[in-house]
Amino acid sequence: MIFAEQGGSILDKRDLLQNLFGYTTFRPGQEEVIDAVLAGRDVLAVMPTGAGKSLCYQIPALLLPGMTVVISPLISLMKDQVQALRETGCGAAFLNSSLSSAEYAETMGQINRGEVKLLYIAPERLHRVLGSRPELERFSAAGGTVPLVVIDEAHCVSQWGHDFRPGYLQIADFIREIQPRPVTGAFTATATPQVREDIEGLLRLQEPFSITTGFDRPNLYFEVQKPPNKKNALLECLQARKNASGIIYCATRKAVEDVYELLRGRGFSVTRYHAGLDDGERRQNQEDFLYDRRTVMVATNAFGMGIDKSNVSFVIHYNMPKNIESYYQEAGRAGRDGAPADCVLLYNGQDVRINEYLITRGEDDEDADSRLRTHNLELLKQMTFYAACDGCLRRRLLSYFGEDAPAYCGHCSNCLAEFDDTDITLEARKIISCVYRLKQRNRSFGKTMIIDILRGSKNEKILRFGLDTLSTWGIMADAKAPRIRALIDLLVAEDCLCLEGDEYPVLSLGNAAAEVLREERRLFMKIPREPARSAPADPAASADLSVPAGRSGVSVMPPKGRKGSGADTTAFDTELFDKLKELRKTLAAAEGFPAYIVFSDASLRDMCRKRPVSLVQFSAVHGVGAAKMEKYGEPFVEIIKEYVSHNGPGGQS
Repeated sequence: MIFAEQGGSILDKRDLLQNLFGYTTFRPGQEEVIDAVLAGRDVLAVMPTGAGKSLCYQIPALLLPGMTVVISPLISLMKDQVQALRETGCGAAFLNSSLSSAEYAETMGQINRGEVKLLYIAPERLHRVLGSRPELERFSAAGGTVPLVVIDEAHCVSQWGHDFRPGYLQIADFIREIQPRPVTGAFTATATPQVREDIEGLLRLQEPFSITTGFDRPNLYFEVQKPPNKKNALLECLQARKNASGIIYCATRKAVEDVYELLRGRGFSVTRYHAGLDDGERRQNQEDFLYDRRTVMVATNAFGMGIDKSNVSFVIHYNMPKNIESYYQEAGRAGRDGAPADCVLLYNGQDVRINEYLITRGEDDEDADSRLRTHNLELLKQMTFYAACDGCLRRRLLSYFGEDAPAYCGHCSNCLAEFDDTDITLEARKIISCVYRLKQRNRSFGKTMIIDILRGSKNEKILRFGLDTLSTWGIMADAKAPRIRALIDLLVAEDCLCLEGDEYPVLSLGNAAAEVLREERRLFMKIPREPARSAPADPAASADLSVPAGRSGVSVMPPKGRKGSGADTTAFDTELFDKLKELRKTLAAAEGFPAYIVFSDASLRDMCRKRPVSLVQFSAVHGVGAAKMEKYGEPFVEIIKEYVSHNGPGGQS
């Protein structure tokens, strides 16, 4: 076994786990990854957010001689990550564009003196800072070695993933320049089999130890709403989650601004983040959210990768993302500490059209070839199937990543809803017939045009092509456009219709169309029953939403009112919890960093359960290592002792 000497004592991986990080046992997969790295093997680890990926390389970094390099795209969060490590007693530093010349020189001095065990750096700065440049030569001359290179968010190396970063393509060359070659570890939370293959090839991993611990996050509750009015639905969601910390994702900057102004006007503690803001405002708004000065962040997907904020209790997608990988990573920023959290998607057909535009004509994809565009449209189709499905949402997500899951999870809106099975065979035949009649005239159109024909529209295009003479023109005049669109989505999912084409996809007949037309197959759609509306906690605020009774389409449930198999739902004293949160906030403010760096919410809840009244008892709290106990133990124990003296010991021995 490989050991490290620290403070005159010999430590191994279990000593570090308990004494530095404050945990008594490894989570699934952690020990296997650590052992592989210490044995000199490359690693490819796919572990869900909150599963403890960072410990898989932090512990080896402390045990191995020399300095581990952690390549991460999270420039704005490196300071917090390094500070969190320093709070546990680890020598850590970062190099990025936020450093002044004096700070840069000081960090390089620490590196060359061997004081840094983990160095965080962005991929775009690798060759500027370390890649066979004088800095690396000076470090080597001082006897330094790089035994381990870690690539965090490794999916960014693949153009088939959801967040391709060109800078990641430099990493393999950087690793090759380091002699002797370091062990290489690639870590990510979301990667399909194709992306995992790309990671292994593009990073040139050598016979890596590969592990996928599973994508399921049992503490997360998944919900899809299809409200007639998204703004009202959003307000209702937030009304049920007052004072809770959460993120609202929007597809465009304009949507961010609209939602931000709406919520600010209603008195919510809200801030915003998108690429259209200047760097200073983005940085300030991010800190306001991380430091709990604002409870709600409204943002585009430019915000959040690697967010370590432990008390995010909900993520609401105001618009549907372009693919399931993006959705699962963004939703996964809720409940990082294992507490129950809600992931809500507000969906309508306009989301699909916005994303089709962003994929086919958006600035980010101007140079993309048709093969990549086709691939991204296929990913969008899978995301649409998730939003429109009537089966278990968790099963749909996990199956996308190639993981088996039961048909019923009991912890998503579909599993908990009551549905009526509605026979839609006749409507399906009308829609399929319309596509068939157009084919007979050598015409093909997208969803919107098909809907217009079925509803009997007399728009200019229909009249110009003489489509008002079709036998199916106006055959569904009494149906609303959203229902027909939902029916079309179902028919695509059932292979009765298919979408063809990249930039302007058109509908054509699917393999199962003939069975439906010949009445050899019946089709059913699950229509959710209207949920019973909860009595509003604030009648005045609720009345202001102007949602007619029984027409909201929103399932109003109190936050965290649902239990997953792995959710941390053990009861704890909320009064004591609030007192400990206030102390944590005060201590963090004095240090100038976010509150969760002192202790996570999970640690505070464990304090409330165990109610330690001595430092010995306090050392048994989840997430309390030796350094944190020495620094923060006494003030927390004093608060708990005072509370216990007035309320009794309670808790667990």
